[in-house]
Amino acid sequence: MKILGLALVLVSLSLYAIAGNNDKTSIERAVKDYIESQHKVLPGMMARGLDPALAKRTYWLSKEGKEFILESSYEDMVNLAGFYNENGDKFPSTPRIDIEIFDIDKRVASVKLSADDWIDYMHLYKNEEGQWKILNILWQFNEISAHSSKKG
Repeated sequence: MKILGLALVLVSLSLYAIAGNNDKTSIERAVKDYIESQHKVLPGMMARGLDPALAKRTYWLSKEGKEFILESSYEDMVNLAGFYNENGDKFPSTPRIDIEIFDIDKRVASVKLSADDWIDYMHLYKNEEGQWKILNILWQFNEISAHSSKKG
């Protein structure tokens, strides 16, 4: 009887690990959709990884020197993916994509993406269809002085 109990526990843990690994893979896919769509100029790929209610934010300095929160929407990001790297000059030939999953808890996850010139902290959720979507992004350039509309 003890062997049967142990076997059931091991099977349960294996199924849990497989489910967790599937979530991890799906979360990484959503994050890669976001960044690789910018590399490859694929707006449909960007749309696949984002929730339509996306809120992407950073702090920014206006030309007048006033700090404000700069926001981008789902539509902004899908449009950006359609032109941002169309000349192939926005990223190195082998772009940096480092994905660190901080936490996955049932249907929510917290992730850090380190790209070439910036970092993104992301919140994702698993929708009713079982797809992981990016809902929130807080980002900054590695060189924080770039957070400015000032020319100089």
